Amino acid sequence: MNDWQKAILGGEAGDSLEVRTVDDMVEIRDPGTGDIIVRTTPRKWEAFLLGVKAGEFDHFVA
Repeated sequence: MNDWQKAILGGEAGDSLEVRTVDDMVEIRDPGTGDIIVRTTPRKWEAFLLGVKAGEFDHFVA
């Protein structure tokens, strides 16, 4: 995967982030500015996604 992917679930398009893999790293960017705001390993990204799915970060959103 080299193309940026955007997920829009229950939010507005302007609230979304885009994700891609490049050079064995996962990059997350703000599509409004194009700035990469996170670069991490696929293993850490997978652990983060599992945490999101398990509700570990629900207290951050109202």
